[in-house]
Amino acid sequence: MRDGMFTEVGGSARTVVLVEGVSDQRALETLAARRDHDLASAGVAIVAMGGSKYVRYAVDRFGPAGLDLGLAGLVDAPEEGDYRRALERAGLTLGPTRADLERLGFFVCEADLEDELIRALGPARVEAILEARGDLSKFRTLQRQPAQRGRPIEAQLRRFMGTKGGRKEAYATHLVGALDLSEMPRPLDLLLRHVARTAYRSIPGKILDGPGGSPHAGSR
Repeated sequence: MRDGMFTEVGGSARTVVLVEGVSDQRALETLAARRDHDLASAGVAIVAMGGSKYVRYAVDRFGPAGLDLGLAGLVDAPEEGDYRRALERAGLTLGPTRADLERLGFFVCEADLEDELIRALGPARVEAILEARGDLSKFRTLQRQPAQRGRPIEAQLRRFMGTKGGRKEAYATHLVGALDLSEMPRPLDLLLRHVARTAYRSIPGKILDGPGGSPHAGSR
């Protein structure tokens, strides 16, 4: 775990959202902004752990045995077992299905969030974003590499996002920004809805309404 992880969680935090990397954090922040959620003001801290290998440490620190904050998170399917073991070790009751994980606030991406975003947009729209960012020719170069020939274009795009430092983080923002709010990948959409419901429930005068679950002043 990065030494600075704990400094990202201020004293006003009531909920910690655990994500594996900064690109996941950027995606959630971008969607929150588009839905007019100020997560920090609502007591929500997003922690990019630097990989699922740190989830046990994070749950110990922020969960019932540590700071006793609310927990939620975005899970890559290949690492689902790491999250389950960490949550069960913390004494959180967890059944065998993904619905059980979701009840605790953890939502699973197939492969990872980049894969979810690429599939939600479709290759043609992702390529249009690459072209607008001046990266399409670089992607074509990657496609001609022997290891990439014959692979599905979705897999090639996902590989391209991770071939240069900072690219994955930048494109997480661009891809979420390009999607209609109704097209958001299910895990990302449900994670934000869950976190917003939990956070605003504890703020007097806030209610959630509308399809995006945006906060509005009012009484219950």
